[in-house]
Amino acid sequence: MMNTFNSRYQKGVSLIEILIALVILSVGLLGMAGLQARTLSLNHSAYQRTQAVNLSYDIADRMRANRRAALDGDYEIDLTDANPTGNSVPDQDLREWRQIIQATLPSGNSSVTLNGDTVTVVVQWDDSRGAEGLQSFQMATEI
Repeated sequence: MMNTFNSRYQKGVSLIEILIALVILSVGLLGMAGLQARTLSLNHSAYQRTQAVNLSYDIADRMRANRRAALDGDYEIDLTDANPTGNSVPDQDLREWRQIIQATLPSGNSSVTLNGDTVTVVVQWDDSRGAEGLQSFQMATEI
């Protein structure tokens, strides 16, 4: 006995299969788009952290170049202090350094404290686009 294929019961099955495949593909593509958006925001956060690290090394190098003034405390500045306005080398270094921070990092701010010959540099910025709000990088080094 031979099975005969009755095509009238199979109409529209291929269309349903295609629609289900499109739904599955759409969900996958939406997931990939969300993953890409998250990757971009985390990449931006990593870029800002790299900038903060480089700027911390910048002021430490400036202090090492002018070690006597650094050990005298001329480079100390608090987060709440305004940019220095003097014409001395430490004031010019701090002013230029803070202007770079403010131009490079959103809501960027910084402080430098000295304890003996150990300097602690703190750079803060708003990273609400990537991570969660206020971020900070702290570095301690000897000058």
